[in-house]
This record gives sequence, C-alpha cells and structure tokens, in this order.
Amino acid sequence: MTFDEGYENGYTPKILDILRDEKVPAAFFVVKPYIVSNPEIIKRMSDEGHLVCNHSNHHPSMATVTDPEKFKAEFTDVEEAYKEVVGTDMPKFFRPPMGKFSEESLKMTKDLGYSSIFWSFAYVDWYNNQQPTHDFAKNKIYSRTHPGAIVLLHSNSQTNSEILDDVITHWKEEGYTLKFVSK
Repeated sequence: MTFDEGYENGYTPKILDILRDEKVPAAFFVVKPYIVSNPEIIKRMSDEGHLVCNHSNHHPSMATVTDPEKFKAEFTDVEEAYKEVVGTDMPKFFRPPMGKFSEESLKMTKDLGYSSIFWSFAYVDWYNNQQPTHDFAKNKIYSRTHPGAIVLLHSNSQTNSEILDDVITHWKEEGYTLKFVSK
C-alpha cells in the first residue's frame, strides 16, 4: 500500500491510526513542501515503521528535467528536509510525479541510488471537491486488486480515510498480505 503526499488535508493522521491498528505497513511518497509543512506527521510515519520515500521537491514531470544538477536537486532537497526532521537518511525509493518518466530520467534516478516505484492501479481520488462515493471507491479498489499489486492512494482523500479500514479488512479476508515495496 502506497500513498502520495503532496499536501495535507487533515486525513493522514486518521490513515496512520488505521494502519497502526491494523498493523499494516505503508510507503508514503512525499514532496519537500509536505515535509516542511508537516514535520510531526513525517516523524510519526517514520516512528511507526512506515517507509517515507521521495516524490521530488517540486513535483515536476521528471522526463522534462534534463539538466543533471536540477534533476539531482529534486531528490537531494527532499532528502535533506527528511533528514532534518527524522535524523536518518531517507529510504532510496522514488515515485516519479504523475508517473511521468523517460529512459534518461529512469537512468538518472538509478544513478542516484534510487529504485523507481510505480503502481499497479490508482483511481481518481485526489480532487478534494470531487471525492468518489464509498461504494464507487471500494468497488474500484476491489476490482483491481491482484497478487503483487502496488496500490496508489492519496491521503488528501476524505473517501480514502473513511474506507481504508473496510478495504484492509476486505483484503485480509481475501487472503492478501500487506507488506512493503522492496528492491
């Protein structure tokens, strides 16, 4: 289970409560402004054993960042902010914003020591004023779940915060085990 974190909408603490209570690990892909604005949430994610991973500083299409120094800065700015808050190095997992990449951006990401993490499925859950209904969201998630899935959710979604417990329970009842992404 993975979450992209571009900004806080008040639902991440509830999501973290559910993950803690259900003993489910997650990977949170964060941008630098999110770290700077929410250090207590970042610290909690780390303290509770979740992976807090890199999602870039400015959330650009990485395929368009061709200058090697600017590309590297998209990573290092996030790493430095994370280390300032948590006191340790950030795990070397990266999710390209919007899933946009090129062969060159994948190579530069790898050269920086990162593994790129994409997703098996996502659904439109990130618009604050156009949240899907609970039934729609659950049906979409359940119909796309499969062994080895990497689920992408957004924690700014009120719907996700309200259905997450049901979704995890459903997955467990279906025999799925939820674990970290790995290299």
